Amino acid sequence: MFINSSPKRLISRALILLFIVLSTFTMHAQDQGVHPQSTKYEWPTDPAVKEKLEHWRDQKFGMIIHWGLYAVPGMIESWALCSEDWVTRDTNSDYGEFKKWYWGLKKDFNPTQFNPDQWAQAAKDAGMRYLVFTTKHHDGFCMFDTKQTDFKITNGPFANNPKANVAKYVFDAFRQKGLMIGAYFSKPDWHCPYYWWPMYATPDRNNNYDIRKHPSRWVQFKQYTYNQISELMHDYGAMDILWLDGGWVRPLETVTEEVKGWGAAIPAWSQDIDMPAIATMARQAQPGLLIVDRTVHGPYENYQTPEQRVPDKQLDHPWESCITLGNAWGYVPNDQLKTSAKVIHQLIEVVAKGGSLLLGVGPTPQGTLPEPVVQRLTEIGSWLKVNGEAIYNTRPIQGYQSGNVYFVQSNHSKSVYALALLDENSPVPATIEWNVNVPAPGSKIKLLSTGAPVKYTVKNEKVIITVPPAVQKIKGSPALAFEFIVAAD
Repeated sequence: MFINSSPKRLISRALILLFIVLSTFTMHAQDQGVHPQSTKYEWPTDPAVKEKLEHWRDQKFGMIIHWGLYAVPGMIESWALCSEDWVTRDTNSDYGEFKKWYWGLKKDFNPTQFNPDQWAQAAKDAGMRYLVFTTKHHDGFCMFDTKQTDFKITNGPFANNPKANVAKYVFDAFRQKGLMIGAYFSKPDWHCPYYWWPMYATPDRNNNYDIRKHPSRWVQFKQYTYNQISELMHDYGAMDILWLDGGWVRPLETVTEEVKGWGAAIPAWSQDIDMPAIATMARQAQPGLLIVDRTVHGPYENYQTPEQRVPDKQLDHPWESCITLGNAWGYVPNDQLKTSAKVIHQLIEVVAKGGSLLLGVGPTPQGTLPEPVVQRLTEIGSWLKVNGEAIYNTRPIQGYQSGNVYFVQSNHSKSVYALALLDENSPVPATIEWNVNVPAPGSKIKLLSTGAPVKYTVKNEKVIITVPPAVQKIKGSPALAFEFIVAAD
């Protein structure tokens, strides 16, 4: 990692890295490092977008992949480049030296085991239905063969690999498995000289010069951004989603009191990249394209993206919770992964509240998904194979929760599904109870995992299901799903 360095500098840089890794592990607890969720939503009017949005709402479960330079040292994305007081560092570290070291990771990123087919198969086995792949994070390093910069995976030690144009092969692999395809793209670009002008210091996440005084420089950045997104929209096959991160890059008039209350630094000038022009170009190339301009409520945030959390209540518009499988978005050695039961519980809660779950994983610097990650995904998929009917193609229902039981309704039939969360460390209980969504008189309740009807009674509007003895003996079951028809009001 630190080639041609003196022992003193080697130790210094190692300490910097250590402190950066430690500090970014705590980042997710900071409001500053997590994208908030606006209280406003605007439904799209384009019929093709509306149709694509409803199709996306049927999918429910996706994979977001963060992969870039940050995988080489195994640190959490590129936020360490940001000079804000919530990103703590060793008091003896040198910010300028750190940035040089980070940019220099380009020479070390050589993922010779890059295996997009493994990633796509793992997603398919997990029961995932759509992909969001990080084509460029805030550090500006491009995982596609852009013509706008040399700071890319196709210009370095991986350049001569047959699969050097990483994004193309990722999108192709997931498309072949039948998943919807989304391109994550960071609007801010901390490596681009038109965003972070090298003449000035970089005090925070925003561009570091007054656009009002240097409008021509910002015009160059707008063109740079437009050109890169155009490449992704024209050269990488059919796209379903353009997932734009970095919501602080926005027109100044969209900075409401709510946005100010999120706490991030806001410059006095507008960081407007002309989303109408970008959206027009993108949808001419990709009709019906969903655009997710995160936190910038309006016509280009087709669904909202609460990060690392599930909303407190049911929402009546499209949204997804983007949540990591471990503690980090990208690859970090020995990351502590959530159990498959925890993810399944989150998926059920998210779907019952009207959303979708986008689960974050990070491939290794060599280009493969870690085996523990694959194992978790396989376990999740095993549950979805027999219970997916209660997840996919569903919509929220008014009485969506009763204790540890969540409810959804089919988008294509009269069926209602009850999903009972179980303690993975305890035996399956003998009975499951709820007091909303009472079945129609004389109707059957079916256990999805077996397809067989179960015995139940209704007393004082409380439904009491008798769990079959054979099911009670199953250890580690994360949830049971039941199908029935609700009594008419």
